[in-house]
Amino acid sequence: MRRIAIVGAGQAGLQLALGLLTHGYRVTLVTDRTAEQVRDGKVMSSQCMFHTALQIERDLGLNFWEDACPVVEGIGLAVPNPGHPKEPAFHWSARLDRYAQAVDQRLKMPAWMQAFERRGGELMIDRIGLPELERLAGSHDLTVLAAGKGDVVGLFERDAKRTVFSQPQRALALTYVKGMTPRSPYPQVAFNLIPGVGEYFVFPALTLSGPCEIMVFEGVPGGPMDCWQDITSPEQHLERSLDIVRRFVPWEAERCRDVELTDAGGVLAGRFTPTVRQPVLRLPSGRLVLGMADAVVVNDPITGQGSNSAAKCSKVYLDAILARGAATFTPDWMQETFAQYWDYARHVVNWTNSLLTPLPPHVLDVLGTATHAPGIAAHIVNAFDDPRRFAPWWFDAEVCQSFMHKHLSRAV
Repeated sequence: MRRIAIVGAGQAGLQLALGLLTHGYRVTLVTDRTAEQVRDGKVMSSQCMFHTALQIERDLGLNFWEDACPVVEGIGLAVPNPGHPKEPAFHWSARLDRYAQAVDQRLKMPAWMQAFERRGGELMIDRIGLPELERLAGSHDLTVLAAGKGDVVGLFERDAKRTVFSQPQRALALTYVKGMTPRSPYPQVAFNLIPGVGEYFVFPALTLSGPCEIMVFEGVPGGPMDCWQDITSPEQHLERSLDIVRRFVPWEAERCRDVELTDAGGVLAGRFTPTVRQPVLRLPSGRLVLGMADAVVVNDPITGQGSNSAAKCSKVYLDAILARGAATFTPDWMQETFAQYWDYARHVVNWTNSLLTPLPPHVLDVLGTATHAPGIAAHIVNAFDDPRRFAPWWFDAEVCQSFMHKHLSRAV
């Protein structure tokens, strides 16, 4: 049976590795941390996954936490009122057709790593550079890079035509807390858009100690929410989080009255540049490495698409590998496989990038109109599961008017 090497034990790499094992492939998975180190480390992401991505996990039998994890039943949006900062100018919410869930990757990835070994996979703990990539590519039929971080990712050429930004567009922070008052009338992602300052969203999740809420902060660089550099302790991180909520989204502050950190590792801050890279790396030897998910398409987390895109990319790659049979994994096949993923991912990139710049009047109009147009609100909310549903109306003022008119006519 063919041998596949995968570098990176995140959502995409582990899911692909476990899927290949199911079909009898010999799989080597390489990562730089043991399961114990991942579990004992800091949180890595916010990872709210919508139905389509969750179903991919279910189909592979990897939904180990479905019964224990809180569900997210909808999404709400609020925008502050400049004249009355203690209340939103408008706010609305709508239900998802099918629920979302967020499982702390410190739970998920160690369990998946252990399942990978139990099912016969070869797990290697190693830091990967060019020499290690050469060895893997020389001893396997296909080598895939699924790691979104590290020097090795920089070996893949930046795609200048598809990469819009040259620097980070947000100062990012995560705060995992317990004791937050639940959102009513149903659990949801509470998304707060603060023009000129950034975004704050919060939603239920499952972490090491049980149910929690994940607070996500997206600060415009140089603005008042770009304020994490002087933090020296988890306690300071929590207090800064609460200060931001009280100052910019005070209607969320009451829910936070009794919160505390889930654990000392439940905080994270940083920033990165949204980037698209060429999917195929030719090593000095001439051997090839295929990039996937965050290794070649990394988005800002403002739209919550990271783990969702990783799961969907993994399915595309798994199906393509299985369909290849015994044929050689050629450069053309690699480009075609990525192109299948890009046909979906480009919509995620375009929509996510649009939220990192000031929203045009027609988008602000449609967001405001959703307050009294439940069909529009429901369409926006459920498009988080499939961002292709935002095109073309989100990007074209004339089409957007037609989109609104259609939904408003139905409401009459």
